[in-house]
Amino acid sequence: MTEALRTRHWDRTGNGGLTFTELGFGTAPLGNLYRAITDDEAQATLQSAWDGGVRYFDTAPLYGLGLSETRLNRFLRDKPRDEYVLSSKVGRLLKPATEATRDGHGKWFEVPARTEIYDYSYDGVMRSVEFSLERLGVDRIDMLFAHDIDVPNQGSRANVNAKVDQLMAGGYHALERMRLDGTIKAFGAGVNEWEVCEQLLHRGDFDIFLMAGRYTLLEQEALTSFLPLCAARGVGIVTGGPYNSGILATGPVDGSFYDYEPATAQVKARVGRIDAICADHGVRLIDAAFQFPLLHPTTLSVIPGGQGVAESEGNLRAAAATIPPDLWAELKREGLIRQDAPT
Repeated sequence: MTEALRTRHWDRTGNGGLTFTELGFGTAPLGNLYRAITDDEAQATLQSAWDGGVRYFDTAPLYGLGLSETRLNRFLRDKPRDEYVLSSKVGRLLKPATEATRDGHGKWFEVPARTEIYDYSYDGVMRSVEFSLERLGVDRIDMLFAHDIDVPNQGSRANVNAKVDQLMAGGYHALERMRLDGTIKAFGAGVNEWEVCEQLLHRGDFDIFLMAGRYTLLEQEALTSFLPLCAARGVGIVTGGPYNSGILATGPVDGSFYDYEPATAQVKARVGRIDAICADHGVRLIDAAFQFPLLHPTTLSVIPGGQGVAESEGNLRAAAATIPPDLWAELKREGLIRQDAPT
């Protein structure tokens, strides 16, 4: 292993907590997201991250309709269980299907033939954990996130509210029971919106939220109310999507993506201004994008995905970068990040 990554310890409830590497590994790309990779390529990518010191891995039943979890099974099989932190998701059950009727065509390639059923009930959550343990081949999962209770996945705010109600009436109590008996150390939600995280925080005793793309160099609206509430309650944040679907890694190039869609001219112009200031300070845009969320005291880990060794090594380089304070100060002066963003 090379020089160890920096770590952050979290223990909100006094149960010993969890120690996160500041760079974690989001395994959606290992589920053959947008293109198929071989098992050996997946293993090489994971090994590159491990050799670089990564000790936090996040997965979900959704990723590759089970493929991401089974690929992690192969990789983690010979790793000492106490040496890494593992999170997965609840809220979807996978049902057998035919290749023609499976979900995810055009998104997941060469994956098991399964359909997904949303289920945030008590029994649904317990069954989801049981299936994940089987696919992962481990004796425990450290942390569970209720997955995708947000408008992009549920279609409307009314549907989101109905799923929140289902979770709080059922699955929440399953998660609470597992935390109480030591089956898991922590639970929260993994979503694409900070607003639903705040909604959940007002209704229950949540530990950690995995928020994708909502506190980044491009977006800091969560500073208004949600992140201060987290800080007051000792709630942690795992940052997914730190590059906002790519544009903060690639810069405003042709074909760049923002929030899963082709970037607009307005977004490209803003990223171009940020990139130019980074260049003036001798900093890569991707390095600044990775390091920025870590400046907020609630952030425990940043988990960009990686579908190859080169991407894994690029994330390791970003995690090791040092950003001069003058860069953040200039971004504030130019109105490109919020004045109240911790820097």
